[in-house]
Amino acid sequence: MLKMNFLFLLTAASFITTSAMAQVWQPSACDAKLVSYLGWKETPETEWSLVVTSQNGGSLHYIGAIHSDDTTHEQFQVIRQAWKEQKPTIAFFEGPDRGIAGSETETIQQFGESGFVRHLARAEGIKTESLEPKPQQEVEHLLSRKEFTPEQIKLFYILREASRLRERKGMDETQIKAAIAQLLQRANQLIPAFATVLPDVESLQPAYAKYWSAPANWWEAPSEWFTPVDDGEMTGGKFTNTINRQSSEYRNLHMYRLLTEAVLRGERVFAVVGRNHVPMQAAAIMCALQ
Repeated sequence: MLKMNFLFLLTAASFITTSAMAQVWQPSACDAKLVSYLGWKETPETEWSLVVTSQNGGSLHYIGAIHSDDTTHEQFQVIRQAWKEQKPTIAFFEGPDRGIAGSETETIQQFGESGFVRHLARAEGIKTESLEPKPQQEVEHLLSRKEFTPEQIKLFYILREASRLRERKGMDETQIKAAIAQLLQRANQLIPAFATVLPDVESLQPAYAKYWSAPANWWEAPSEWFTPVDDGEMTGGKFTNTINRQSSEYRNLHMYRLLTEAVLRGERVFAVVGRNHVPMQAAAIMCALQ
């Protein structure tokens, strides 16, 4: 199961700004309809996309995608056709706004499906927003649960990013350490709770060794430690799977509220996200738009 590159969000010049982020969200009965990742299993009946029209004329076309930079993947034609049919007034994408490249092909190769959404929107002058909460908000949410220490939460993000860089980007030890050093510097500046724990790369190995003896090094953490549907005692991740589940479920809460608020404003909303998010949010979205 693919995961969001949280620490990359820290490299955005002004984080992620959306109209809804300035609001103080009030709890809703529909929040309870969000599906937990704990024990959830994909099935042949799982719906990866959702199309809803509200009574006020707003609509949502929510596409669950596979994170891919393969320009021949059939999902890009599906996204293009859905875009033409809906004629959206606003588009949402997963992750930070990393812009677009010089052409459609280059945009997909560099930025995957989220970049493709931005490319479609730019071509027609349609406004775009990220589906992501601010990194500070997510960290504050995790800390507020008081289940894990700041060190454990920060270590989770670092190990998950190291795993992504190693397994998806093919980086070696030196490259991973250089990338993490830059991200640590940014995180220490922008997230108060992270400023005094694990300040640099040199502090990572001793912290890692408090919890794990294998793999031997922090930058070798395997991807199965970060699947939100699994138990950390089974994967060997201990607390990492649980933190990832809490992070993913907080993101689902933020996403569904952001999308439904836009539909209720009367927008024709087009959104593309990693596919597992859609079945997690679908019932809450339908509830909010009834």
